[in-house]
Amino acid sequence: MAIKIAQPIVAYEVLKPESASIGGGSDTAAVAVESSHIMHLTEAMERPEMLLGSTYKVKTPLSEHALYVTINDIILNPGSAHELRRPFEIFINSKNMDHFQWIVALTRILSAVFRKGGDITFLVEEMRSVFDPRGGYFKRGGKYMPSLVAEIGDAIESHLRLIGLLKDEGLDEHQRKLINEKRAQYEATVKEAESKDPNDFPDTAQLCNKCHTKAVIQMDGCLTCLSCGDSKCG
Repeated sequence: MAIKIAQPIVAYEVLKPESASIGGGSDTAAVAVESSHIMHLTEAMERPEMLLGSTYKVKTPLSEHALYVTINDIILNPGSAHELRRPFEIFINSKNMDHFQWIVALTRILSAVFRKGGDITFLVEEMRSVFDPRGGYFKRGGKYMPSLVAEIGDAIESHLRLIGLLKDEGLDEHQRKLINEKRAQYEATVKEAESKDPNDFPDTAQLCNKCHTKAVIQMDGCLTCLSCGDSKCG
C-alpha cells in the first residue's frame, strides 16, 4: 500500500518487525518505545549502592555454630507494571571455619548465576540433590536434609518463594483424593477408640474355658484371661 508523504520528514525511527508494523498507529509505536525501556538483569548491570535482602539462619547438628545465609535482591523497573525483584548476590557467614573455602566458592558461583539473569529456580533442585557420604539429618519440624548444601538450597527455595519466583504447585486431584481417604480412615479410627468402653476386651480375644468370657489374649508368651486371670502358664 502506497503512503503519500505530504509534509517534510524531520525525524525517523526504525521499528522492529515483532513490535511494530507500518501503519500500525501511535499505539503500536508507544508499546515499542515502552518495551525498549524495560530493564533486564544481565551481567553488565552494575551493583546499586543499596540492596534489599533477607537473612536465614541454618542450624545443623553437624556443628555447634549456625550458618547465616543472606540473599540480597535487586528491584528492576520499580514503580512500573514490569517491576520485578530478583536475587543479585548471596553471602554465608559463620563462626565455624571448617567449611570456609568451599562456602566462599559456592557463594561466588551462586552470585554469578544470579547476575546472569534468566531462570535460576533450577539451583534449588540441584543443591537439594547433594548427599553427604556420612549421612543426612532431620531438621526441626521433621524435614530430612541429605547434606549441609541441601539445607542451604532449602534456604534459597524459601527466599525464591518469598519474592514470588517459585509458586506452590499443590497436589493433583488423585493425591488430594488419596489424602482425604486416609484422613477419613484415621479420624474414624480415633473416633471409634474414643467411644469404646475402656473395660471392653480386644476384638481379637479368645473365649475363656473357665469364665466363658471372650477375654483371652497372648500375654508374655502365655494365653491369659483378662476377666478372671486364668493362665495356661499357671
